[in-house]
Amino acid sequence: MIDRKSLRSNAAAMEEALKKRGLKNIEEGSSWSKALSLDEEQRKLKTTSEALQAERNRVSKLIGQKKGAGEDASEELKRMGEVGKEAKLLDNNAKEAEAAFNMALLEIPNIPHDSVPNGKDESDNEEIRCWGKPRQDKVPAHWDIGENLGILDFDTGVKLAGSRFSVLKGAGARLERALMQFMLDTHADKHGYEEVWVPVIANRKSMTGTGQLPKFEDDAYRLAGEDLFLIPTAEVPVTNMYQDSILDAAQLPIKHCAYTPCFRREAGSAGRDTRGMIRQHQFDKVELVQLVHPEQSLAALDELLSHAIAILEALELPYRLVNLCGGDLGFSAEKTFDLEVWLPSQNTYREISSCSSFGQFQGRRAGIRFRDDSAKPQAVATVNGSGLAIGRTLVAILENYWQEDGSVSIPKVLQPYMGKLNQIEVCKS
Repeated sequence: MIDRKSLRSNAAAMEEALKKRGLKNIEEGSSWSKALSLDEEQRKLKTTSEALQAERNRVSKLIGQKKGAGEDASEELKRMGEVGKEAKLLDNNAKEAEAAFNMALLEIPNIPHDSVPNGKDESDNEEIRCWGKPRQDKVPAHWDIGENLGILDFDTGVKLAGSRFSVLKGAGARLERALMQFMLDTHADKHGYEEVWVPVIANRKSMTGTGQLPKFEDDAYRLAGEDLFLIPTAEVPVTNMYQDSILDAAQLPIKHCAYTPCFRREAGSAGRDTRGMIRQHQFDKVELVQLVHPEQSLAALDELLSHAIAILEALELPYRLVNLCGGDLGFSAEKTFDLEVWLPSQNTYREISSCSSFGQFQGRRAGIRFRDDSAKPQAVATVNGSGLAIGRTLVAILENYWQEDGSVSIPKVLQPYMGKLNQIEVCKS
């Protein structure tokens, strides 16, 4: 969440920065307005509380003096009872205001970094560079390639679970597993991440800690009868491994990679990418997570981004690097770079990894702190990103490595993971 002290001391500048997101949440009745109003209410309650405490001290002293002098202190005792009732009521009001204030803070997005470009939506994102030579010949869509090869089955996915699910078979299933293994090996052995294996079910506190709740609850799969959710990304359990912890500064940076299946209802994407594997309710992903000193967050973002890029270049998949504008920035992110892979059947680039710096936003929400040089605890900064989305990587391989005879070549770096299979051939049945 945003910093409470900054909200109090620098509200005007923060409000101006939020406008970069193109949000209407600074209007009357919004979470931002509620937070400002509730903060003002808490200040007044604090002033009243201090006045009551002073009155309590005055009356208590007077009672002591009168009793010591053998005088009647009944009026003072009566006043002390009244002050006690007022204090109890004030305490209840303060607790309600604090709860409402914290809820309002949870609904306010992160403040964009100064380096985030202005813009309303993805059309205003800044292309930084392209790598590789995009394939320009006519290539079938990945769903036709996969079904022709007998490795991709959408009908069975629908039969088993419904729309936006699929089944991979044979060499397709092995290719998915090969990609997972290759990514994990690269990040753990070459990039210095500790691999972790985490639950794919998270509680509300964990989902709130990384910013998925309360704002995106409609996109999450909630378990019936329980306040538990299928994770939308490994970012949730991996980051929350350190929930409500105080770390030593010497422990930073902490770097983890994890493979998990991910689950998203895609409630806000009706009608988009209804065919194929681009936007499914269940997909596989290797996630990179770093917990770092706040002063190192942007440097850590650059490093993590280079690790995701390394996978794309090792697979020899053409891509472009994009700097997201304020209007396209995710709720929790202060700055984001997207990697978009070339899909020749669509003649365009599609997102395959989103790498973000969150500053101390998630650290505050999840209670993840470290002791600075003064031994005072402060929130850690977090950085994470896909390294990569496995299903979309498989899609990109099917299209970019497709041959005119219908077969698909296997990228060289994956062949050792495929039993040295160098090509997936068309079914001859």
